Amino acid sequence: MLLVDLANRTLEPGRIACWTAVALVLFAILYPPRVTAGENWLASRGLLRTRRVRTDLLVLVRRSDGMAPRLVLRDALGGRVELDPKVFTANPLLWHHLDQGVRRARARGLLRCGAAPLQELADRIDRDGARAVFDASGM
Repeated sequence: MLLVDLANRTLEPGRIACWTAVALVLFAILYPPRVTAGENWLASRGLLRTRRVRTDLLVLVRRSDGMAPRLVLRDALGGRVELDPKVFTANPLLWHHLDQGVRRARARGLLRCGAAPLQELADRIDRDGARAVFDASGM
């Protein structure tokens, strides 16, 4: 829009500030979180802060439906992470780290609810993986 204003010779300091503010707001809204995982932890780093959860201490896993479905993970230490489930379908290694932590949390008796969203996600990941194998093999 700055270029349009420049071409029309209507570019002024107020318009520069306005278009810059609009660009910054759009960047902040559309900035994708970076998700990383390791043994017994999962982190989501956004534009301003990083949220981290211990996967072996999970007490709650639920699916939040709305405009964009989210998977909400909460641990016993108060950590909370909201993620798009597509993150796990796009990166099976992240899913593997989460699944290992969920198994440990269940074995410890911490995670008592959340089996349905996790099973639904596992089925989707398995289905997508099988489809990718069949596509790669030409079947």
